[in-house]
Amino acid sequence: MMNTTLLGVTIFVLAGLPMIAAGQAPPAVVSLSTEIKGVVLVRLKYNTDLLEGLQQAVKDEKIKNAVILSGVGSVTSYHVHAVSNTTLPATLAYSEHAGPMDLIAVNGYVLGGQIHAHITMTDDKKAFGGHLHEGTKVFTFAIITLGRLEDNIDLSRFDDSNWR
Repeated sequence: MMNTTLLGVTIFVLAGLPMIAAGQAPPAVVSLSTEIKGVVLVRLKYNTDLLEGLQQAVKDEKIKNAVILSGVGSVTSYHVHAVSNTTLPATLAYSEHAGPMDLIAVNGYVLGGQIHAHITMTDDKKAFGGHLHEGTKVFTFAIITLGRLEDNIDLSRFDDSNWR
């Protein structure tokens, strides 16, 4: 007999909030409980653009909402950004580099079919990373695990930096 365990995940989301009056700040924390409906494993081969490959997998698997659970592999180049200030609006610092690097972590979300992913890499001296952009090329391979969330939750403002 096979036992099945459902993994629950809590995410912050704006779905179901009452209308906020003009000039009133949104709540500091909003949460919604949902379940992971399935797991999708994505394998990308040599010279595949990491972000474009993820976008293709999301399209092929018809994924609307998901959490990026993990990712590993190696890359020959990267293109990322990170915030570079502590006052609003945020200033972004873009970084691109070519060279051999291990991909030690991928995390983030698929929100309404759009990918918001961050990566961490390491070379022989340090670990570094940021928000994933096109231009990050797979070396040996990359494997990324997606936990599919319910389609009927509205995550459209989840990563809206102007909702504050």
